[in-house]
Amino acid sequence: MAGGSSGSGVVARDDVVRSRGAAAPDRTRFAAVDLGTNNCRLLVARPDSRGFRVLDAYSRIVRLGEGLTASGALSEAAMRRSIGALGVCAARIRRMRVRHARYVATEACRQARNCDEFLARVETETGIALEIIPAEEEARLALAGCVPLLSASQEFALVFDIGGGSTELVWARVLAGKAPQIIAWTSVPYGVVTLAERFGGHEVDTDAYAAMVQAVEAQIARFEQTHRLAATFAAGRAQMVGISGTITTLAAVQLGLPRYDRRRVDGRAISLEAVGDISRRLVAMSYDQRVANPCILKGRADLVIPGCAVLEAILAQWPAPEVRVADRGLRDGILWTMMRNTPVVAESTARRE
Repeated sequence: MAGGSSGSGVVARDDVVRSRGAAAPDRTRFAAVDLGTNNCRLLVARPDSRGFRVLDAYSRIVRLGEGLTASGALSEAAMRRSIGALGVCAARIRRMRVRHARYVATEACRQARNCDEFLARVETETGIALEIIPAEEEARLALAGCVPLLSASQEFALVFDIGGGSTELVWARVLAGKAPQIIAWTSVPYGVVTLAERFGGHEVDTDAYAAMVQAVEAQIARFEQTHRLAATFAAGRAQMVGISGTITTLAAVQLGLPRYDRRRVDGRAISLEAVGDISRRLVAMSYDQRVANPCILKGRADLVIPGCAVLEAILAQWPAPEVRVADRGLRDGILWTMMRNTPVVAESTARRE
């Protein structure tokens, strides 16, 4: 399969997408594109004294992995949607005169048998050369992206990222003044899209929901058996940070926001009890009721219930008192890692305004 990892995990590309006759690139501007199973996301940022300042951001639901579980291939419609979104990313990168960029693809492209065809079409039509990263690097970058939310008061952290095609779990030691040290990680082959396609997402009855939870529990139980995280949580020595549209949606619903507001969600702590209450409320809603919620809407209304199932399985295995909500992750980790490894940029702690 094409597009393997760079090895070091850092790519500061000079061949970023540019138009003939375009102005010289700005060497202080960095871009990260993350093409996942469900979303296409872009961040453009410039380093500053406190980390980095976001200059542009873009996100579109593309459902690249739609139907992948059954067919083993990316569908034509899904590829067209994704190429359209990547074309928007390429145009913004050109307009911002970005010098350093990295474009990554994750689980859907790791699985699809027609991935090579898709990558070639993306590069031909948009100028973006996607790099398929392995699950281990995806987990590492996700952890790097949410470092500012980790508290030095607890020695360990479990960071989970509920994606479209998989869920990454990272168990790390938090070191004051240093990058967290990964102790163990795993990639669970269930995300919101794969669960929705297997068990349903529009109208989910209690049996289907319970089956989702059980499927995820069976996978993460192996991680607990090997690494014994539960005892550390029970001793109050571990914290939990969640990355995903699921956990940010739950936070927004809890706040009763008239529309999603990242500034009010990112970094918020939600108690274990509140997570359970909100999840039960969402599961009890009809599809149309979820669509009507301004923090869910149509694009996520069939995926939020599978996400709740993954979250419930994680919290049943490791009942942390609260979950810190991260509206950040892979893209932030890519930017932070590029900036840290680019000679012109002073090392700093990443943040977003």
